[in-house]
Amino acid sequence: MAEAFEGQGPAWSADNLSRLYSHVEPGFIRVDADEVTYPAHVILRYRLERALIEGDMEAADIPTAWNEALQRILGITPPSDREGCLQDIHWYDGAWGYFPTYTLGAMMAAQIFDAARTAEPDILPSIARGNFQPLLNWLRKNVHGYASKFETPELLEKATGRPLDAETFKTHLKSRYLGRPL
Repeated sequence: MAEAFEGQGPAWSADNLSRLYSHVEPGFIRVDADEVTYPAHVILRYRLERALIEGDMEAADIPTAWNEALQRILGITPPSDREGCLQDIHWYDGAWGYFPTYTLGAMMAAQIFDAARTAEPDILPSIARGNFQPLLNWLRKNVHGYASKFETPELLEKATGRPLDAETFKTHLKSRYLGRPL
């Protein structure tokens, strides 16, 4: 990266870039969240949407429920609704039930990458050299080649050999953020 972006000094060292890349810190804004706390934002939205749809909560209760839940989940309370329940356009744009797809996508990506690197041991060393071709080849054969022939669950199972599995995502997070090997 230092070479590609003409960076100089200790800020561009591999150790510093790795530390920055794997930093976890609770924040108010979902789109700025790290990979570990991002699912917590999604879970919060899903729970509130569900309560609204089921009639267990009124729209006027969203700000208080949001603040209490974010405090409970991440230990922080937003200073305003702008950094809290009003930060996304989804609800007032009518996109209800959409948030879980973000975390489902991250889970599927982790599972697909796990299957790819297991099937092709050269993928990680190639990526380390800046060569993504082995990964792209695997994806073309096992994912892209099916185009729209299968629904997502069936495609995931064909590509990885198993249905969606939260354990793969947990293992991915532990490896990246706790330094536990895959």
